[in-house]
Amino acid sequence: MSIAETACSYASLILHDEGIAVTADSIATLLKTAKVQVDSFWPTLFAKLAEKKNLGDLIANAAGGGAPVAVAAAPVAAAGGGAAAAAPAAEEKKKEEPEEESDDDMGFGLFD
Repeated sequence: MSIAETACSYASLILHDEGIAVTADSIATLLKTAKVQVDSFWPTLFAKLAEKKNLGDLIANAAGGGAPVAVAAAPVAAAGGGAAAAAPAAEEKKKEEPEEESDDDMGFGLFD
């Protein structure tokens, strides 16, 4: 990925995150403010992508599908007290796992 592609990608993400329309002009303005020079076709290319695709969906799918699950779980956790009870249960599971045995427990060490 070139510097121009990376810069336009970040600019598009920033604009999307701030709720500003992702247009060629807004991308170019953001890049100019950041003192990043790119060829004039890059902002236009990324603006056309933003018109055709939902950037929120692209961001969610870039994580391999893991992000939508986390986003979907957040409202459930905030909805009721049942989620608060689930958190200590998860901690208890971690505590129950046996610790790994070290070499000292097996009767030999690195320098034996």
